[in-house]
Amino acid sequence: MVTVLALSAALAYGVADFLGGAVARKSTALKALIWCVPVGLAVVLAAALLTGGGASPGPLAWGFAAGISGGAGLIAFYRALARGPMSVVAPVSALAAAVLPVAVGIAKGERLDASVLAGVLLCLIAIGLVSMEAGDGRETASGSLLDSGPIMAAVSGTCFGVFFVLLETAGDGSGLWPIVGARVGNLVIVAAAVLFLVGRGRDLGPRVSGRTLIGLAMLSGSLDAGANVLYFLAVHEGMLSLAAVLTSLYPAITVLLARIAYSERLRAVQRVGLLVAAAGVALVTAG
Repeated sequence: MVTVLALSAALAYGVADFLGGAVARKSTALKALIWCVPVGLAVVLAAALLTGGGASPGPLAWGFAAGISGGAGLIAFYRALARGPMSVVAPVSALAAAVLPVAVGIAKGERLDASVLAGVLLCLIAIGLVSMEAGDGRETASGSLLDSGPIMAAVSGTCFGVFFVLLETAGDGSGLWPIVGARVGNLVIVAAAVLFLVGRGRDLGPRVSGRTLIGLAMLSGSLDAGANVLYFLAVHEGMLSLAAVLTSLYPAITVLLARIAYSERLRAVQRVGLLVAAAGVALVTAG
């Protein structure tokens, strides 16, 4: 069951990231998140109320802390998507996101079967292969690291890795309320970023306009919230290292959608990465 839940989370994250990136390209990362994050909160709040469970302070606090990290990751990730090709940004972020939970899981004594371990290693290799991009000889201008797609992708991935670990720590005895706490944390960090920029007189960029673009932003937020729920269920059904690595395969979806929508060319090594990912998933499933 953990495999099905984690791969479903990867699918939802992949589509959400593609849609969110499309909105960010037409506007800005923060403007996209102003739509995505509140919608996601509404979705998980409704789900938590319908499914029951107690909103106890401890799990809510862990979820909120996870949401602060995840919110920072979302800002960095959408900024990266607005400045670099999706076929590079998403895998770099995912690789960074997968490493920390695996390390924490192993440190906590998680032990995987040989075939599952081989599958996890293949998945990590696949994420790395899909992230490879031919250099174009250009260097990031001094003082503009925040405008570098790959660097911001790595920052976002690190934040997502912390998010994965903290959600697992929240426990599974409070229904979906830790996810509500996480989405509140997302909202707080995005609101803080907006207030900070407005307070400094910074322009937030063009607004998200048009029913199609607003609809895409809202759908992205809903899918991202759904992916949070699926990952939360997966990590409490099985091991942290396994759930996080399988969930981190979401770039395969983003890359394929970017290939279709934007004709972003897949290099040979990226195609190999997708095949390696499929082999890794097969081994994990067989195990």
